[in-house]
Amino acid sequence: MKMFADRTEAGQRLAVRLVHLRDDEPVVLGLPRGGVPVAAEVAHALDAPLDVIVVRKLGVPYQPELGMGAVGEGGVRVLNDEVLRMAGVTATALAEVEYQERAVVEARALRFRAGRPPASLTGRTAILVDDGIATGSTMRAACQVARAAGARRVVVAVPVAPPGVEPLFKGDADEVICLETPSSFYAVGQWYADFTQVSDAEVTRLLQSEPVAQSPPDDPPPDDQRGASARAAEVTVAAGQVHLAGQLTLPAAAPGIVLFAHGSGSSRHSPRNRYVAEVLSQAGLGTLLLDLLTPAEELDRANVFDIGLLGPRLVGATHWLTDELGSDVPPIGYFGASTGAAAALVAATDPGVDVDAVVSRGGRPDLAGDQLGLVRAPTLLIVGSRDTVVLELNRTAQRELRGCTNRLEVVPGATHLFEEPGTLQIAAELARDWFLTHLPAASPS
Repeated sequence: MKMFADRTEAGQRLAVRLVHLRDDEPVVLGLPRGGVPVAAEVAHALDAPLDVIVVRKLGVPYQPELGMGAVGEGGVRVLNDEVLRMAGVTATALAEVEYQERAVVEARALRFRAGRPPASLTGRTAILVDDGIATGSTMRAACQVARAAGARRVVVAVPVAPPGVEPLFKGDADEVICLETPSSFYAVGQWYADFTQVSDAEVTRLLQSEPVAQSPPDDPPPDDQRGASARAAEVTVAAGQVHLAGQLTLPAAAPGIVLFAHGSGSSRHSPRNRYVAEVLSQAGLGTLLLDLLTPAEELDRANVFDIGLLGPRLVGATHWLTDELGSDVPPIGYFGASTGAAAALVAATDPGVDVDAVVSRGGRPDLAGDQLGLVRAPTLLIVGSRDTVVLELNRTAQRELRGCTNRLEVVPGATHLFEEPGTLQIAAELARDWFLTHLPAASPS
């Protein structure tokens, strides 16, 4: 059952629950991108300023999925001293990570606001709005950044979240307001009839209250476009004993479809993987972005490294896809990032699935262990030149891929997350070309 028609309706309903804050000097802050249309309705109803709150997690070097703090605009920084101590992060290493992430924060904030100055939070009530909460990690970081920026009171406000979400924000938020907490919660998008991705241009338009042309959400798609992208649909994927949230895009006459196995600490909402999926879609390929873990499972950090769990989940999702599409299912490829790459490689060895190509971006193929030698699908390993530890792991893993065509591509100047200008586009185009070459229906005869 869909609880909200779209983000606009969700924001209108959420605003009704927030009217008691109208005289509390509120500033409404949307988490880009999906939270901004919801926040816009709240700000309108409360006659309050609307802005974005741009935060970035500080990942531990060589294990970026583990957060050691967060940064926001204006020099705001919050640190997790326990993680810093346990991981042995030096002041120099912390400074390097902070420098990189702060550059991303400032660039995105500038792009979203188009030169408009940020709203001051000093002494005011900060209402942090998103279109929903899954794990709450980003919202918690936003709460800490808002408090550090001078907010007198911090309120978390969302249309939908899993049951028991309030304790997640103990010590971070003064109040948590959530309209719906369904027991069968798999993902935020399952509760919206229309969960279309929000573009940068839409965020800018809402902040400026004037129309602008629509544009893609990240870097522009490549010039070599073989087909128009199709509308994405939220799906529920039955994989064994669990149901997983997914987003399926299937252009007409797609020559292949690529299933995404996300990395540790990530999800189908990963902006990097969504960008890669858009590039593949523009080339006429279908994509299925899915979460291999349920929200409850994501709370246990050990699960994101459990390849014995993730690999079979991807196999189960592949069976679901073939059952759904029947005889119309095109050739299948796997795209894995970080630990998801190991899951993709392990799944590709399962005799019950027919996988024709695998691509790993910034992956940990070493976690596939002895099963690397059983991979038969053509495999492309993409690693950043500055991701030195992972690059060595990939070089070693490539030597173990004895049973398949394989190649290692090193992207100059890229670190683990491919956030340097142009590096993600290079990785996406490498993946696109690999799939178009090795998926049978896409390959030249």
